Amino acid sequence: MNGLVIKSTGSSYLVHFDDGNCLECHVKGNFRIRGIRSTNPVAVGDIVMVESLPDGTNWITDIQERRNYIIRRSTNLSKESHILAANLDQVALIVTLQHPTTSTTFIDRFLATAEAYRVPAILVFNKVDLLNEDELTQLADLRHLYESLGYPTLALSAKHLDDSTLYTLHTTLKNKVTLFSGNSGVGKSTLLNTLFGREMTRTGLISDAHDKGMHTTTFSEMYQLQDGFPSTGKPTEGASWVIDTPGIKGFGGVQMDKYEVSHYFREIFEVGRQCRYSDCLHTGEPGCAVHEAVVAGQIALSRYESYLSLLGDCDEQKYR
Repeated sequence: MNGLVIKSTGSSYLVHFDDGNCLECHVKGNFRIRGIRSTNPVAVGDIVMVESLPDGTNWITDIQERRNYIIRRSTNLSKESHILAANLDQVALIVTLQHPTTSTTFIDRFLATAEAYRVPAILVFNKVDLLNEDELTQLADLRHLYESLGYPTLALSAKHLDDSTLYTLHTTLKNKVTLFSGNSGVGKSTLLNTLFGREMTRTGLISDAHDKGMHTTTFSEMYQLQDGFPSTGKPTEGASWVIDTPGIKGFGGVQMDKYEVSHYFREIFEVGRQCRYSDCLHTGEPGCAVHEAVVAGQIALSRYESYLSLLGDCDEQKYR
């Protein structure tokens, strides 16, 4: 029987079936060598085939072909990858300008990965209530930058959501499978708890020593957002699935050829068509239109630096 993986602890998986029942399932050791090159052969969002044995154990025997997924290089800096979630309609990257600070390099690496695997992305700027005047100006500049590239953005405070913002969030998530991701401490869990109107996940404190978040979500889990808007009472048809993942510190690129990295930076790919050489990597080659656009301020320096950073990940020597 087929089911949807809604929770992964690393050692077991919770699979949801159409009749509403859920089963705890496992995968056999040899499942990991069937051409699946990742630290987790089964991911939240996968549609899997489950076999129940007479002894009461349940085993995942097959995975339906994924229509997409979000993947990152494993944190042990090996060549292995880790699939955050599969079969997504969109991804919402939760970022903060303060407490903690999400770097533009992290944002751009995530967006480039979403581009590579054809997953629409949304940027959600959280904790805006903590920003001073200068930081609010920075927020406006960043929203303008990413919206000019075609990425929708939202600015909010997860702890103080008004009805209008909550309505916008529900509408954005309606009838979709959405992955919530971001650094530890950016408020993913708080936002989820507010969305669902009850405590779905534990929230944590920010480390005073390093102004970084401390992990509270320890495994990936998928939640169904029921019909209706808890705070406004406005009804909506259908339901939404939201996937919460552990906070991540870095985002290493995987399975990218160095000549394809520019394809995942929308403005660099567009301007790059005007370069003198078709195989230009935009690292100082003669007649590079991208470099000229950066100097002229037509391409944001932060985006160009993120591109160079991700390009560096294509050097296999880096991970040996």
